[in-house]
Amino acid sequence: MKKIKRILLVFLVVAVLFSTVVNGAFADEETVYLGGMPAGFFLESRGAYVAGLCDVITENGLKSPAKDAGLSVGDVILDIDGKEVNNALDIENTLNDDVLKSIVVDRKGKKEEFSVKPATDVNGKLKLGVFIREGVSGIGTVTYIKDDCFGSLGHPVLNDDGSVLDIIKGGIYDCTVTGFVKGERGKPGELRGVFSRRDEKGVINKNNETGVYGKLIQKPDKSDMTEIKTGEGKPGNAFIYTTVDGRTPVKYSVSIIKYEESATKNFVIKITDERLIEMTGGIVQGMSGSPIVQDGKLVGAVTHVFINDPTRGFGISIYNMLNN
Repeated sequence: MKKIKRILLVFLVVAVLFSTVVNGAFADEETVYLGGMPAGFFLESRGAYVAGLCDVITENGLKSPAKDAGLSVGDVILDIDGKEVNNALDIENTLNDDVLKSIVVDRKGKKEEFSVKPATDVNGKLKLGVFIREGVSGIGTVTYIKDDCFGSLGHPVLNDDGSVLDIIKGGIYDCTVTGFVKGERGKPGELRGVFSRRDEKGVINKNNETGVYGKLIQKPDKSDMTEIKTGEGKPGNAFIYTTVDGRTPVKYSVSIIKYEESATKNFVIKITDERLIEMTGGIVQGMSGSPIVQDGKLVGAVTHVFINDPTRGFGISIYNMLNN
């Protein structure tokens, strides 16, 4: 999934709806299956995201319809002449003549309208002169499975401008972690992995401030999975389950430094397991969603890493994820 701007901390994946903050003292225990396994994600957004502007090669020279009309990189094209568009093919299907087109875009949360006249390229095709991003993909970690549904990441997938990506659908896939870049002070690391979109394991139907959620198509063999009750985290020793090689989660020791009631950033955690510190430097991008287990209960998930100290990061309460 995409890297987020490095300010004080960084999202671990490749993001507003606020979850209800649950007071752990009154939260009911639930039984779920423990995650920790890596997954590939592909999200299709509402609207066609303008990733770049380009010239159209015509018989009379170069033309830049979109640029000349005032469109910019980062705009999200919502409709053309009243027809909804979500990808490059939708745009192509609306360009049936070279007259002015009314294009509505979402620009930093505000709708704006532009008039653009398509240009005919040397192959006789009408073009706007835009590069469209077809979707967002990346790797992250599944936090839990409950019945035939899953919760993951613990934070949203974002647009380039920092807003939550408005999705129309998405898919989740088996992923194999093939390596990693070790995190350092001022330079977050990342997991490297591969996945194929040919074998979809589940559909994604929600991307919000507390994570990415969906329903499984192919139910996993639960005889190989661990049932666990949920609970409220507190300062003290704990574990995370994450995968830094292959597909099998491994347990690593951490310490919960602080707990706060919040919509998302409930824990400050510190990696104490020397094995993980030696390998990755601590928390790296791709570990988003790694479950935090304390006293035998699932209490939350890893979400962020501190830029100035990769052994530390934030976590979210499992109750905020379950009540998404």
